[in-house]
Amino acid sequence: MTRIVYVNGDYMPEGDAKISIFDRGFLMADGVYEVTTVIDGKLIDFEGHFTRLERSLGELDIANPMDRDAWLEVHRQLVGQNAVDQGMIYLQVTRGAPGDRDFVFPDPDTTAPTVVLFTQSNPALVDSPKAKKGIKVVTIDDLRWGRRDIKTVQLLYPSMGKMMAIKQGADDAWMVQDGAITEGTSNNAYIIKDGKIVTRALSNDILHGITRAAVLRFAREAQMRVEERNFTVEEAKSADEAFVTSASTFVMPVVSIDGTELGTGTPGPLATRLREIYIEESRKAAI
Repeated sequence: MTRIVYVNGDYMPEGDAKISIFDRGFLMADGVYEVTTVIDGKLIDFEGHFTRLERSLGELDIANPMDRDAWLEVHRQLVGQNAVDQGMIYLQVTRGAPGDRDFVFPDPDTTAPTVVLFTQSNPALVDSPKAKKGIKVVTIDDLRWGRRDIKTVQLLYPSMGKMMAIKQGADDAWMVQDGAITEGTSNNAYIIKDGKIVTRALSNDILHGITRAAVLRFAREAQMRVEERNFTVEEAKSADEAFVTSASTFVMPVVSIDGTELGTGTPGPLATRLREIYIEESRKAAI
């Protein structure tokens, strides 16, 4: 089935969708994005994604082209028109297409933002085979720019990082800055030691994950101990368990770091339980 996508106010078959070659998202990576999960045909953590979208746009001085209710309506229309039961909705907002290439921002009164949304169906999202066996990660230097808290479309280095991992027989990479793990290429990173969950504190160094916030809230509600601080590669390799979180993976156990197996080399009990809790609670709150 041909997907129906949304481009600048119109719903259309994906094959009919077109964006100007002068769009600043294409020329300058001058834009932001969000990814919202769909489970049972409903949206997960929509409010968090909308709030972060507003923040990212504000940090780049791009006007939000729609209010909260309009964004919600587009999301729901795409879920319905594409019959998505489990999957994702990807949205991207760029500074628009001023008609020529220039480093200087275009006048927002004459150049409207470009807005694109599309769905990605994934029937195995909840019952993920990878979650049952866990993933392997390797560590790489964090060579990204200094505002990782803004969810921009500058994804070249994270994409390169995933390819570095694949070439080493792993699933993903954890990035390292000054000896400490920052985050994964498309997820937040955690270790568990002696029953305590450790993850890097929020700053400009990492993305303020929406799934991260929900998982930490559920963990604390379940009386699990949480510590937000930097942790080293050596700490990670000696951890009892590890995991990552993102909208597309929920809670994904990590079973190996740089070839060092964690625990028994299989998904640990705390990470497994956190995944169960996140899915259960998210389903209850979905809209």
